[in-house]
Amino acid sequence: MSLYVDTWDPSYGSSLSGDERSASEVRVDTEVEEVEWEPVSPPSVAEARLIRLVDGVRRIDGRVWRDAGDGGPPHLGIAASYAAGVVTCDLAAGSATLGTPLLERGVFSAAQLDIPPIRGAVYTSYPASNGDQEYLVAAIQDRLRKLEIKAAADAGSDHDLIIVDGPLGGRAALHRALGYIKTHRTQYLPPAQVAIVGRLTPGQRTPIFKLSGVWERYTWYLQLPGGDGSPWAGVVRVECQPGLPVADVVELAGLSAVTLPKLASSPYKDPRAPQNLLPIGGLERRLRALLGDARLLHRSLRLAVQQAG
Repeated sequence: MSLYVDTWDPSYGSSLSGDERSASEVRVDTEVEEVEWEPVSPPSVAEARLIRLVDGVRRIDGRVWRDAGDGGPPHLGIAASYAAGVVTCDLAAGSATLGTPLLERGVFSAAQLDIPPIRGAVYTSYPASNGDQEYLVAAIQDRLRKLEIKAAADAGSDHDLIIVDGPLGGRAALHRALGYIKTHRTQYLPPAQVAIVGRLTPGQRTPIFKLSGVWERYTWYLQLPGGDGSPWAGVVRVECQPGLPVADVVELAGLSAVTLPKLASSPYKDPRAPQNLLPIGGLERRLRALLGDARLLHRSLRLAVQQAG
């Protein structure tokens, strides 16, 4: 028996948790690429030159309750701040440029909840179909996804790759987009193919496979450099839209294998190294700063609600 300590900061969870769906909800096709199921070495091609990386952050600023007025339980609302942005990396020039970030604040509830503007912060009321907390959080995530799509569209399409942090979801229409999944709770592959992941060396990937279910996507696992310690350390899953010809998917997979390892982070720079790419880490810090002081907003929310009575 072997023991491992995950290299990630424990406050971020584990690199082996948090993937998006149960394996029972998807169908897996491992015969996409006409190759043996063995580690695939990176091709002899140049890395992508112009890369855009898209990410968003969200924060719950406070929970707001409204008396139903009929003797029933109060209605829950969640006041949240969220922001999205794009960082453009020119690998040939060695430069990174942050685009104009986008910020929104909203209060999400099955009931109409109006919060007065506080200290320049305006919370827009967004109705949800269900007042349970998990549905409200999902509504926040949906608004954040739309904000990420807008940020990516505003940045333009003159890139070689655009990397979306997390599953592609509703963002597959972006030009040459790859979804970038850092954590793995769900094991999609059969046992024989899963064993291949543990044999990957930096820059190698698995053969491409296809997932079908709520949405379809082509996907593959990729090993980044610096992933020492726990099982699957440094392994990410990359995905692209299903409508592409297989030859184009293979080209994107090869490009990801020669490009993404160059952006991997180091433990002394990021507690989620190497999976949290360096440009993504910098973008996240900028976006979190944009959200404002959490304690000040929470205190102001309480005062605003009390005054609104």
